[in-house]
Amino acid sequence: MLLSTFALFAQLMAPVATRPVLAFPERGLDDSVAYQGYQTRIYRDAAGNALQVYLDARGQRVVHLWADAEDESLGFTARADGRAAALAWNGPGALISRRGATRTLEYALVAHDAHISLGWFLLGSMRVERDLQYADRQKAPFAEGPFVVQEVERLSRALASLDGAEQQRHLALLHATDPGALRARLRPTMVALMDGRVAVTRIAQPALDGVDTLVLEIRTDQSLVATTLAGDSLSLQSRAGGDIPFAVRITTSGRALHPLTRAEVFNSPFRAFLRTVAKPRSADATDTASLRARRLERQVRGLELLSSREKLMAGMPTYATYFGRDMLMTALMMRPVWQPQMSEFVIASALRKLSPDGQVSHEEALGGQAIRESASDYAALVDASRMARDAGHAAQADSLLAQARTALRDLRRVRENYHMIDAAFQFPIVVARWLGDNTVSTARKRAFLLDSADGGEPRVRRLLRELALVTRMTAPYATAPSTTHLISFAPRDSGRWASQSWRDSNVGYAGGRYAMDVNAIWAPHALESVSAILRALRSIGLDPESIARVAGGATSMSVLTTYIREPRALERAVATWSGADRHFLVGLSAAEVQARTRARLAAMSAEERSHWANVLTRTGADRDSLAFLALSLDTDGRPIPVANSDPSTRLFLGDVGSGSSVVTDRTRAEVRRDVRLFDLAYPVGLLVDSVGPVVANDAYAGPAIWRDFERDRYHGPRVVWGRENNLFLLGTMHRIDEASTPLVRRDPANAAYVRELRSAIDKVLAAVQASGFHSELWSYEVHGDRASPIRYGSGSDVQLWSTTDLVVQFERYRLGR
Repeated sequence: MLLSTFALFAQLMAPVATRPVLAFPERGLDDSVAYQGYQTRIYRDAAGNALQVYLDARGQRVVHLWADAEDESLGFTARADGRAAALAWNGPGALISRRGATRTLEYALVAHDAHISLGWFLLGSMRVERDLQYADRQKAPFAEGPFVVQEVERLSRALASLDGAEQQRHLALLHATDPGALRARLRPTMVALMDGRVAVTRIAQPALDGVDTLVLEIRTDQSLVATTLAGDSLSLQSRAGGDIPFAVRITTSGRALHPLTRAEVFNSPFRAFLRTVAKPRSADATDTASLRARRLERQVRGLELLSSREKLMAGMPTYATYFGRDMLMTALMMRPVWQPQMSEFVIASALRKLSPDGQVSHEEALGGQAIRESASDYAALVDASRMARDAGHAAQADSLLAQARTALRDLRRVRENYHMIDAAFQFPIVVARWLGDNTVSTARKRAFLLDSADGGEPRVRRLLRELALVTRMTAPYATAPSTTHLISFAPRDSGRWASQSWRDSNVGYAGGRYAMDVNAIWAPHALESVSAILRALRSIGLDPESIARVAGGATSMSVLTTYIREPRALERAVATWSGADRHFLVGLSAAEVQARTRARLAAMSAEERSHWANVLTRTGADRDSLAFLALSLDTDGRPIPVANSDPSTRLFLGDVGSGSSVVTDRTRAEVRRDVRLFDLAYPVGLLVDSVGPVVANDAYAGPAIWRDFERDRYHGPRVVWGRENNLFLLGTMHRIDEASTPLVRRDPANAAYVRELRSAIDKVLAAVQASGFHSELWSYEVHGDRASPIRYGSGSDVQLWSTTDLVVQFERYRLGR
């Protein structure tokens, strides 16, 4: 690091040097070429909160995510001659400090250019930063800035339209003296200062309510760098014509989280496993064992960075907030390595955020995003009040203004998104498996469920409201099992359907109405778990029927109450739903497989067509018939023939009603069908050599769906998801265990079955390990005879449910695989 940079750091009051907790790409673990100019470091600040800094050459962006209680971000665009500035870290670490509620981090960069320009400064919510980049606005000329948060702009205009005392009441709630003072908060202020020989450009962004402030400073040695502030951008010019060293200092007064320790998260067998694999095998830090130990430690640190007493965050940098689905899926997969209280923490979090009618929150909006959503509500209420008054409805207008004032008072209230439906079915499974855990005492389970700390009522009441929702949603199909009674996505405009499960992109379910994962996997298991929960409640001395009477109205609880009184009725519902997969089954002859894959190849570029044709010739993957569960059903209940990775969840959860130790021929056939899809080479199956299993294969659908997946690749044939790989590997290992009991081992058909499953595990592991990625998701590019893995642009570097690779490694070690 340059001496001048040390001088800049010395200006910081009582700084403490710190190294990154994680960095990507990392030599030996990652292919830097695959990251395409993206590099990131994650630190802990003085409060122990995660703080991520990334340099993205493709996006021309430098972004700081403060993964604290406000989900804050501070970002800017860096350019040189119209291209991305050539930025690099200028030293191995950073300096952190804390004064009261204010936390600061400072680090050094160097631009390998003689002149750079910085602009598009955006300080606020990570969600706003995400929107900026989704719109590609950060690449526009700086003169087009700043990026305006439209909802907040509307609030300002609405408040300015109020008169006299009413306006003052609203301003007081925002701690502002007049509309002008409020408008000044809508964009960052930039000032040039001198601090000795250090030139400081200070960019400050107060929150809309003035309660806290984000500050970003660009600090340069004026003897080395000339700085010029022009409008909303900053110019840095090397005085000697060489590199430009500068420091970035960021400060927040936002609320901090309280992180969990490693011992609080992981159980003792897993920590012992870590100590075993971390023992040095040789002096070479790049041998296979050392690399494995480094990767495991990186994943453990990643999970620790996401874990606090307040929440488990979904990931960084994009999703540093609570996500119900991510938390619940992780809880299901992490059970072998987590402390028992982690399941309780997850259950309590979901119950605390439950809607009045039992819906599980998908995502929280907090900090700047909560303000943004509240601002939209406020502006709509003020506009409606004005219209009511113009129409002569004074009382209605006053009522609407009162609601607008409430919106301002609750500006920072955490807001929950209940749009998704899959978490509602995942939640009972998590609860049932915790209640069935023999390592947790009956007294502890009872005390936890009767605790009223969250929301002033016992948790068990909220739990029954959630179970009531599940039984209401599944009741129509349980009564009359036709496709029209399956669980449908909500309608969208133009006759389309919203994606309301984990493939939550526009084309995630190929435009389908009935998702296979929701209907063929989650719903049957959820109902089976409802039955297990009701039995468990009785076993610990809690009466479900009396609790249900207090928890909700007779109508909302009617189906659940029936099941409480008539357990056989619930058993019949479980049995009916366990057959829902038949609606999604697609069967293709060898001739159909060949015809459809070749049609798909014909629509590709010449280079891709040639590559995949060679794959088919080499592997012979298209020489046999194929069966799979379709991604979804269309409006008329017909399968949309997109092969997909969701059967990995089915493999992982096991079979509904699988209490028996017998593995039947039918079980083996269905498991083989689902496993084979991961084992077969794309474009017939899902497996891409040296990349991994793609999340979907649209070859058997039509050209319209091909085009949709090309436009929106997030859940399509060009993307591999870490979560799906881990579900497949854990699920297939579970099926091998299932087939290894003494009774099953004697079955003559068993040996070949187990060999087939082991072979599939080896193939998938080899492809994923060759990719070099163990992250949220990744993609690939075809060049000649090779598919090369690459980082997916909006993927998280640290993602909660992708850290479940730890369980895969632990289970392989424990089982000797």
